[in-house]
Amino acid sequence: MSKALIAGVGMVKFTKPGKSDEYDVLGAQAAQSALADAKIDYRDVQQAYAGFVFGDTCSGQTALYSVGLTGIPVINVNNACATGSTALFLAKQAVESGAVDVALAVGFEQMPSGALASNTSDRKATTARLDQTVASIQGWDDKAMQAAQYFGGAGREYMEKYGASAELFGRVSVKARSHAARNPYSLFTDPLSLEQVMSSPAIFGPLTRLMCCPPTCGGAAVVVVSENYAKKNGLDNLIEIAGMALTTDTDASFSSGSMINAIGADASRRASATAYEQAGVGPEDVDLVELHDCFSTNEVVSYEALGLCPEGGAEKFVLDGDNTYGGRVVTNPSGGLLSKGHPLGATGLAQITELSWHLRGSAGERQVEGAKIGLQHNIGLGGACVVSVLKRA
Repeated sequence: MSKALIAGVGMVKFTKPGKSDEYDVLGAQAAQSALADAKIDYRDVQQAYAGFVFGDTCSGQTALYSVGLTGIPVINVNNACATGSTALFLAKQAVESGAVDVALAVGFEQMPSGALASNTSDRKATTARLDQTVASIQGWDDKAMQAAQYFGGAGREYMEKYGASAELFGRVSVKARSHAARNPYSLFTDPLSLEQVMSSPAIFGPLTRLMCCPPTCGGAAVVVVSENYAKKNGLDNLIEIAGMALTTDTDASFSSGSMINAIGADASRRASATAYEQAGVGPEDVDLVELHDCFSTNEVVSYEALGLCPEGGAEKFVLDGDNTYGGRVVTNPSGGLLSKGHPLGATGLAQITELSWHLRGSAGERQVEGAKIGLQHNIGLGGACVVSVLKRA
């Protein structure tokens, strides 16, 4: 099997719903950016995986046809918030197996404004089992936002279990904005004080509005190549996908009685364990991480699920500054979803793009000095979790 190497990455700046280009333009721009970064012509791409959640069938073809009409297989991917990462997972498999030498993963989303909602109302929701679990653990509030009940409930459980204060989650939002100030691709860059975060409108449980990521529109793409192709074509600035795992739910998500497990902590533990093993590293070796901070509560529980700090140790981890520059592992140097927003199909590939820039040493003012190993974490309820370990090749 060949190593899967990232030869090119690209993304477009995320924007508010109603302010972006059409989805096909977002996807095409991201793909063209990644191909230019790799110095590879689209005619050399042998397979493409296109990720999106809000869109009609064959939206991937619509986006890529303006990049080139080469007749290659274009596979459309929808795996909730982990869609973009799932597209990359498939591209990686295609290259590693020897089926192709060059694969493209592209993700894009033209999001509606407001809280996420199902596209259909005439059939069972894909979150039906999760909703039943949530109702059995904490009850169900028909007036509260669905996702906020999930992640707000997990935050409330964390506080009760470990004696943490709600300010722990607020400090995550403050840190996110401090990182985003150095990122030209971030939507929100104004600094936040802890007082601003805590006094913003209450949403559910410990969550306030400034602890929640906004829906945004955007695109991102990654070009994956084989070792032989890279050597034959003299490619440089390569990043190895040293480990990558895609997990779905087990019974632990639904029968453990834990909101923390219900929102994907168990899936994250299993995915990260596999990715670490494949890469031959441990969490102590990671220099930076882009993790799924759709809500600041999820960032906190993910610290522990990914092994970045001990169970119950997130408050100390944050107060000691171990999640930022000068600490043990720089978490979401991009500003994360809390600052960039969350265009579902593009999110995972934007995380990979950010990590690749750091590992190359080209992340500008937000560069994590000496970065050698990056960790990516992307979770979608319904459910799927992807964890990737990247290394400088």
